[in-house]
Amino acid sequence: MSERAQEARPEKSGALHETVEVIKTVVYALAIALVLRVLLFQPFTIPSASMVPNLLEGDYVIVSKYSYGWSRYSIPLGPPLFQGRIFDHKPQRGDVIVFKLPRDNHTDYVKRLIGLPGDRIDLKGGVVYINGKMVPREPLPAAMTDTGYGFQRSVARFRETLPNGKSYIVNDFGPDSDFDNVGGYLVPEDHYFFMGDNRDNSLDSRATEAIGVGYVPAANLEGKAQIVLLSWDGASLFKPWTWFTRARPSRFFHSVS
Repeated sequence: MSERAQEARPEKSGALHETVEVIKTVVYALAIALVLRVLLFQPFTIPSASMVPNLLEGDYVIVSKYSYGWSRYSIPLGPPLFQGRIFDHKPQRGDVIVFKLPRDNHTDYVKRLIGLPGDRIDLKGGVVYINGKMVPREPLPAAMTDTGYGFQRSVARFRETLPNGKSYIVNDFGPDSDFDNVGGYLVPEDHYFFMGDNRDNSLDSRATEAIGVGYVPAANLEGKAQIVLLSWDGASLFKPWTWFTRARPSRFFHSVS
């Protein structure tokens, strides 16, 4: 074997070793990211205005997966590896929760938990009643809100306080929407009743599972929304300058209430 061939072989072997090490590093990084996503945290982008004023379209939210334990839907694609929840922790009334839409078990939704198993939920003139008792709400100054296509209008706001003391702000465009005077919702065992904070712009548990959310099985809960990490108002992936010009720094690291 010539001296040139002897010199080329170590170079080729070194390049192969370096490639293998890079691949191993990438695999390890992906494995760690997958474990963190399954066991601890999941990012979620708010796609609509159904949770205004507490969550805005374009908010980038971090959801804690460990808050309620783990189900098959804690794993990407929701493989049927097991039933129920592991290390189950019951959610609290008023939690903002990401869950899988029951009618397809695929689409991610985010709403506020209002009704627990066994509760009766009614709405009268937009006011929520839980087990026959009115949920108190304090009027707040009206605010301007975006209704889409660049139009804005004034909206009434109220601070609701649930029986466990959880308090938050809701939008209400008036007492005449389709879901402002409905009732008789009896939450089944091992299910939950959710509503959006933007009450007249939220398709939630007030609508049947066929067209809305309906009652959400406990297994469909993915985690509790904890913090708005980042936020953009209409930024585009294909227009990098909008990542800066359309950012909302005032919402960065904003706690979800």
